[in-house]
Formats: sequence, structure tokens, C-alpha cells
Amino acid sequence: MENSKRLLIIGFVFPEPASSAAGTRMLQLIDLFKMQGFEITFASPASDSEFAFDLLKIGVQKVSIVLNDASFDNFAAQLNPNVVLFDRFMMEEQFGWRISENCPHAIRILDTEDLHCLRLARQNAWKSKVEFQTEMLFSDVAKREIASILRCDLTLMISEFEIELLQNQFKISPPLLHYLPLFVDQELLMDSQNLTKFDERENFIFIGNFLHEPNWNAVLYLKESIWPKIKEKLPEAELNIYGAYSSQKVLNLHNQTQGFIIKNRAEDVYEVMKYAKVCLAPLRFGAGIKGKLLDAMVTGTPNVTTKVGAESMHGSIAWSGFIADTTNDFVSGAVDLYSNESKWINAQSNGFEICQKRYLKEKFETQFTLVINEIQNDITKRRKFNFIGEILKHHTLSSTKFMSKWIEEKNKK
Repeated sequence: MENSKRLLIIGFVFPEPASSAAGTRMLQLIDLFKMQGFEITFASPASDSEFAFDLLKIGVQKVSIVLNDASFDNFAAQLNPNVVLFDRFMMEEQFGWRISENCPHAIRILDTEDLHCLRLARQNAWKSKVEFQTEMLFSDVAKREIASILRCDLTLMISEFEIELLQNQFKISPPLLHYLPLFVDQELLMDSQNLTKFDERENFIFIGNFLHEPNWNAVLYLKESIWPKIKEKLPEAELNIYGAYSSQKVLNLHNQTQGFIIKNRAEDVYEVMKYAKVCLAPLRFGAGIKGKLLDAMVTGTPNVTTKVGAESMHGSIAWSGFIADTTNDFVSGAVDLYSNESKWINAQSNGFEICQKRYLKEKFETQFTLVINEIQNDITKRRKFNFIGEILKHHTLSSTKFMSKWIEEKNKK
């Protein structure tokens, strides 16, 4: 008998868990759907990568699709999924109208990764040397992203702060949003109790995909302002910079004499993190929650970050290190953690508590299953409730559809 639970994921890229938290996030979502008995097909218009996860080994079909091409219509109609997951709003823009035409009854789920309009607004504010204000959110990117959220039956959010922002600033109805952060398996957290101790660790660490602008900006900040002051106080220490897709401009920052070491991609994040004494994450703009900081807490590695870095991650629990938004405070916190064992142990303990109380997988899997089942049981009523979303889908079919078909015809010439 054919499985009646079929999931189509339309990915921005094929997942690379060793390259970014986004890749890890996608594999976690796949795992949640597999637990519910879904047959999963992962499709993407992106080129394949040597670093892409082998989806076939976990029973996920992998398909390459083409932008602005009717071949997708035939593929989607034949697959006839019950649920479609769009990886970021750009994929919903490109393929959402085709899903509406060919699979009108499929549940449409959007995974934002982080709120792009928030990240962009903060980045623009930083570049303009002005303080971020909420009115900066109302950009063309925000119009596109909010429209995508409204066209979907459910949007997955990794940040409670961003859920509040969507509800308060953009008046998104709460039932359209579901909190599902990055999470940690209990077994992994139990293993972390046997990690290397304070006096068995050395050096600082930064980790992050260099294609992500907040990470590149943070590395420059470390190089130009923060690390020279730390090195002055801790002359024997080194800062190891790990990150996927390090271009020549990144490699040019390597300086052995200064102890500023570019290490490129980390094959195993936990392996390199658990031997570092302190993680540095001076993120001056960004959104979502930070996979690098969750990895640090899992491996018992205290950190120093900014308010943006720690945003929505720890609730009322004390932070696993220091939160600092000035260069001098950041340096002071880093040196303090590195040198003071009792403060280091206390910060490590806070990190374990944050993981235990806020990020255990078991806290989210049952509720996620219930939400998916609830939507499946009454999709018609849900869409009547979200009538603005239905209006947007109607007009998208009338506009994006014909733009895409025009591009398709142009490409044939």
C-alpha cells in the first residue's frame, strides 16, 4: 500500500551540516518528519556540493529541480506530497505558486532559518553607523518575507524574539507561527559531562560559515580590534578561526606570529570545540539563534558574545559566559573567563542548564507532531481563518506565475 504521508522539501541548497547551522537545522527537521512516518523527497535548484550530506543513506530521495521551468509542475504533480516544506521564503516565492496549482491540498510549511528582514535591517543600520530601530524593518525584503509567511499554513521559527516581533510589528496571527529552535539530543548532552576540564584546554575559538555576512564581519572585528588587546594580556594564547568557504580575503588574515590562525572548515564541530577554552562570537548584527553558541554550550565551552549573539537563547537563565557590546568589555570578559577557573566552571554549568531546560529534542518533537496532525485534519478551516494568505496566493498566481512563464519562454530562445 502506498504511503499516504509524503513530504517534499524544497531546499535553498542541499544541506551541509558541517558548513553551517542551517544544514544541521534541516537534518533535524528531516529527522522529526521521519519519526512521523513520512517518505521524504529533498529537491533543490542549487548545484550539488562535495560537502553536501548524503541524504540517500538516511532514506531521503534527492532531486535536482530547475527554476522557471514547467518540469517542476510534472514532478510535483506526480509526487503529490501531503506536506511541502519551503526552506526560506525565497523558495516559497519561486515554487509556491506551482505547488498551489499542482498540489493544492498539500500543507505548506515555511522554515525561516532566521528572519531575513531583521538581519538585513540590522546589517544596514550597522553599515550606516546608526542604532537599529524597529521602523527599519519595513523594507521590500520584509514585504516579501511576510507575504510568504501569510501564504503558508505554518511557519517554523527558531527565535522567540522573532515570534514576538512578527506578532507585534507585522500583526501575524499566533496560530501561523510555531516555535521550533535548534535542539540537542539528551544522549549528546549526557556525554558532555565527561568533557575535557579547564586545565586540559587551551586557546580561543571562533567558528562560522564565511558566506554568512555576520560571521565575516565578526572575524574582521576580532582581527582589527578585539584580538590584539586579548593577545596583549594573554601572549601565549591563540585564536583558531574555523569556517566553511574561506575565500582569499579570509586566508589573508592568517598570522601565526599574532596567534590569529585561519583553520578553514571544521570536519567535526564538537571535536574542535571541546578542546578550546573559550568561544568568541562578537556578532554585531544578525538574527535567529546561533548554532555556534549552542555547540559551545553542548561541549562545555564558555563564550563571550554580544546581545545580538545571545538574543532569545537563554531566557531567564544566566548566560554561559559574558555578554558584551563594547570592545573593552568583550576583551575583559574573554580574559576573565580564560584565566579564572571558578568563573569558567560557573559559565560552563550555566551552558549545560540552558541546553537542558531550553533545547532538548524531547521538549519539541511531540508538540510538532500534534501541530502537523492538527493542520492535516482541518486544512480547509485553517485556510479560511487565514483569508489574507489566500488573497496573497491568488494574486501571486496571477503575477509571479506569468513572470516565471515569461522567463521560461525567454530562456528557450
